[in-house]
Parts: sequence; structure tokens; C-alpha cells
Amino acid sequence: MQMLDLLHRWAGGILGLVLALLGLSGALLVHKDAWVWAPGAGDALIRDAAALADAVERMVSGPVHPESIIFASDSFGLHRLRAGDGAGAYVDQTGTIMAQWDGIWARPELWLFDLHHDLLAGDVGETFIGIVALVGLLFVISGFILWWKLRRTFQVKLWPARMSRPAIIRHHRDLGVVLAPLLFLSCLTGAMLTLRPVADLVLRPLGPASEWRAATAAPRVTGGALAEHPDWHAMLSAARERFPDADFRVLSLPRRPGDLITLRLKQRDEWLPNGRTLVWFDPSDGRIIDARDALTLPPGQQAFMKVYPLHAAKVGGLAYRLLMTLSGLGMAVLGTLAVWTFWFKRPRFPAAGIIP
Repeated sequence: MQMLDLLHRWAGGILGLVLALLGLSGALLVHKDAWVWAPGAGDALIRDAAALADAVERMVSGPVHPESIIFASDSFGLHRLRAGDGAGAYVDQTGTIMAQWDGIWARPELWLFDLHHDLLAGDVGETFIGIVALVGLLFVISGFILWWKLRRTFQVKLWPARMSRPAIIRHHRDLGVVLAPLLFLSCLTGAMLTLRPVADLVLRPLGPASEWRAATAAPRVTGGALAEHPDWHAMLSAARERFPDADFRVLSLPRRPGDLITLRLKQRDEWLPNGRTLVWFDPSDGRIIDARDALTLPPGQQAFMKVYPLHAAKVGGLAYRLLMTLSGLGMAVLGTLAVWTFWFKRPRFPAAGIIP
């Protein structure tokens, strides 16, 4: 037990601020659609395929040259264009640019997401975040074990009674056990999203990962060159005919010769905010190459599609968003105070160099 306590404190002292940063940024991102602003952000969603096709024509032929378009939703009334090197724009539902940027630092929601996702360090940062999430899981488990022997002193407080080391440790222990289920969920889903082996292991009872991941892989078909004036009306109408109750969510244009046009849709029973119902088109003539119904995908893929909505509070309405906000803020408080007590509130021992 003493060794477990020592490991818990050392790991918390070293990684506490990273977890605090992830918790605080996550709490802000949960409410992103409420605080991100540009003219037209509050517009009602237009679901008409013909009107959307007109807007797509304007966006694709405009000055931004998008690689993909994230369409407006019920909670955010602007389309978002994504171009290379973090450039992009917000566009209203008629296709008019409302805000434009050349890099992520021009918009707080963009760099905040990258900070939360990979610490602004790309693939290396993403892997590190996944490892930190796994350490967070160990914090929750070891913290509960350490709390159990002192459970009779349990007392819930949002903030330590005093900023002394014993008071902070007691507050850390008791608040941590209250938030343990939410922290466990946040860390587990975060690790599954950033480390593929973790997701594969957790979902292994539902089938081999290679099997369910292949269910959403692009068809092995080489597309033609992108037409000078693609028939967006025909493509969106064909997708709407195939999935009449689905909302259009993301349109991805070919990045390399031979790539297909990909359209993601969201059906009513899907949890993912951008859906996982897919339609692929040949860029040269707009004919449908393949389509996948997200509601008929293998159980492993169905389960994995629920991981991000649970992590980012994209399901469950305001009540669940508030719970995940509490998880993020709690992680920020616990991580910050863990570092504070470890590095600046150490007890003084007669023998120099002894660290608890």
C-alpha cells in the first residue's frame, strides 16, 4: 500500500498539470457551439438538398479551396471549410463567407481543440495524450484503493478547507472518489480515441478490430479526375434518396488523383455528431460507387462510434454536458493541487532528501 501511495503521488506530481490542462480545455470544448461566434452562427438549419447543393457550388468555387466541408447543424448554423495548414472559413448556408483564417491561431476554438487532442504536437502529442489518459485511469483505480482505508473520514468539499498540505490531500482524496466514475469514463474514452490498441482491446469481445474497422474503409476503387463543374445537385439528391431521413454532415473532396468524393451523413439513431453513414462518388461523373449504412455496421464499429459522443458530451443533452464539464473542472482542480502539494507543500523531514 505504501508503494502504491508513492507511485500515485509521484505520477501525480509529474503529470498533474497535463491532466489539469486536458480537463480544463475539455470542459470548454464541451460547450464550444455555445461560445464560438461568427455572423450567422445562430441560423436555423436548412435541410433542403437543393439549397445545400447551391451553397456547395459557391463554397467549392470560392477563394478558400476546401479539402472538406463540415455542414451546419442544429446547434451551429454555419458551414466550416477546412483547407491546408489550418486555414479555413465559416460560411453561411447560402455559401457566403462570414469569417476566414489562415491558421489555427486565428480562432481560439481551433487551437484549443488541437491543444486538447495532441498538445499542438501532432501524432507524437496524440500518442502522449493517450498514455496520459491511461495513467489517469490508474490514478482513479489507485486513488479509490488508497481512499478505502480512510473512508470513515470522508467529507465532500468543492475546495480544501485550508491551503495546508493535509487539508489539500484530504480534499483531493474525497473529491477524487466522488468524481471517480466520470473521470474513469473521460480517461477511458480518451485513451480509446488516441490509442488504437486500447480501443481494440476494450472492444475485442465484439469481434476482431480488423473486421469492424474494415466496415467503414473506403472502397478500393480508383476514381477519375475531378470534373470541372461537379453536379452537386445530382450527388446530394442521390444520397438523400438513399438515406431520406439523414442529415448531410461532411463532404470530403479528393486530395490525390484517384481519390473519391466522400459524403458523411447522420441518421436519427446515430450518436456521432457527424454520423458514420457514408456515400462515395466518382469525382469525374458523380455516380455512386458505394454506400454504408451506419446502423447496419458490425457491433464493434457500432460500439466504437459511441466513444467520441460519450467523451465529448455529444449525446445526452445539457444534463450530460454539465456532468462532463464537472469531470473536466474536477480533473483540473485535482491535477493542479496535486502538483502544488508535491512540489511546493512537501513536509519537512529531519533527514534531508526524504520525499513522501
